[in-house]
Amino acid sequence: MRTDIEIAQACEKEKITQIAAKLGIPEEDLELYGNYKAKVDFRLLKKLEDRKDGKLVLVTAINPTPAGEGKTTTTVGLADGLRKIGKKSVVVLREPSLGPVFGIKGGAAGGGYAQVVPMEDINLHFTGDFHAIGAANNLLAAMIDNHIQQGNALNIDPRRITWRRAVDMNDRQLRNIIDGLGARADGTPRQDGFDITVASEVMAVLCLASDILDLKERLSKIVIGYTYENKPVTAGQLKAQGAMAALLKDALKPNLVQTLEGTPAFIHGGPFANIAHGCNSLTATRLAMKLGDYAVTEAGFGADLGAEKFLDIKCRMGNIHPDAVVIVATVRALKHHGGVPKDRLNEEDLEALEKGLPNLLQHVDNITNVYHLPCVVAINAFPTDTKAELDLIEKKCKERNVNVALSEVWAKGGEGGKKLAEEVVRLCEQENDFSYAYDTDLTIKEKLEAIATKIYHADGVDLVGNAPKQLKQLEELGYGDLPICMAKTQYSFSDDQNKLGAPRGFRISVRNLKVSAGAGFIVALTGEIMTMPGLPKVPAAEKIDVDENGTITGLF
Repeated sequence: MRTDIEIAQACEKEKITQIAAKLGIPEEDLELYGNYKAKVDFRLLKKLEDRKDGKLVLVTAINPTPAGEGKTTTTVGLADGLRKIGKKSVVVLREPSLGPVFGIKGGAAGGGYAQVVPMEDINLHFTGDFHAIGAANNLLAAMIDNHIQQGNALNIDPRRITWRRAVDMNDRQLRNIIDGLGARADGTPRQDGFDITVASEVMAVLCLASDILDLKERLSKIVIGYTYENKPVTAGQLKAQGAMAALLKDALKPNLVQTLEGTPAFIHGGPFANIAHGCNSLTATRLAMKLGDYAVTEAGFGADLGAEKFLDIKCRMGNIHPDAVVIVATVRALKHHGGVPKDRLNEEDLEALEKGLPNLLQHVDNITNVYHLPCVVAINAFPTDTKAELDLIEKKCKERNVNVALSEVWAKGGEGGKKLAEEVVRLCEQENDFSYAYDTDLTIKEKLEAIATKIYHADGVDLVGNAPKQLKQLEELGYGDLPICMAKTQYSFSDDQNKLGAPRGFRISVRNLKVSAGAGFIVALTGEIMTMPGLPKVPAAEKIDVDENGTITGLF
């Protein structure tokens, strides 16, 4: 059996100019990165503003497990499947972070015969967007410490700087550091730390900005810390936004590539949904909606994280909403939620499947009853799935008036996604009464409670540590009307990764509240979630290699 990278390398790709032509993108709006990648000028959106939007399809999933769900694979295969049934589709994905590529999670280019290519480029550096984001983040960090070194005219309290440095790598050693050591000319010693680049507010700003002017305005609002008098200090006060925007001017342009079957694919932005808002850029999504009849996009991790933030943050800011939602699950993953260990997931176990099904059904109920959107469950097929197991899933979903479609895109590409595509088209024709999980005019505590009780089905929220004091300060400073970006483990509805399925009788602990004023939301850190992951015992990097011809191996 060929690996993902072998399948991708064997693909005969079309020139990116041909892919752009399928969407009617003029050559003057393209910036070529070789033969198979291009950036698209974001100003194309203004030229298309009078064009009717296509249908928007959101692909999300159950809470992830070691068994894997194949959400990106399904997203790509669905877009290919829509083309197979005669629909003009565009896929819109997030960019992979180098940290997970070299760690354990893997990349974000799909798998099997439902991938975006060039797969190696997409997973390694791509067009340099993340490097630009990291550089802009660290420029601001350097300007903060330089300002303090040069006299500290803004009276910044070094103990209350909230802006951290960033690197796009899983490096636990950098979570907490002391910098500025040495002689007096080497800076002011202080406690500091690194976040992974995708968790940087600069990433969220880039993903939500509409143009250069909006980008600069958002960057200027970033709160970097507080003065000795407890007043917020912004990047604008440090006069950093112009230089930061200069570093980001090309990164602001969406990247255009293709699937194995030649379906156009925008890949742009990549915040993690467990520690950030977890969506590709709003510009890429809007472009796909203008250029295609169906824009198929994804949100990170399970629907409790990625879909919640897509709907409550991105859709709210962009004044858009999906016409249909796909929830991806596998029989194997549901059995894991039912308590089956990884080495026994290939065995039929209807009892364990029934125990794990509440995880899927809770996601279904949230989409249909909280957000009032039509949805379909896509079962990502494995050869070990039995008819009895598939029938059980279909029966339980039908009890909630939700159809189930078997997705065979990993093995068959677009041909294996036709049934799913047909159901998505049917759902997109239905009227829906989309609504948010909360109104932004609620208090911060009320919004936290709404997400915790409606989406996670917790009993409530407990503010611990500094969170009560931070909440009071944020509301006094006028940030109380912003939406909430929950940072929570992806493995559970709760903030404890060991509580699988659909747990009950738990509370969510919020230990830190921080404003991302440029992005336009408040980040709530729950449980033990961290903004800088570490590498596993055997990192994927150990298996990756390149030969004398430049051919990469071991990349999935």
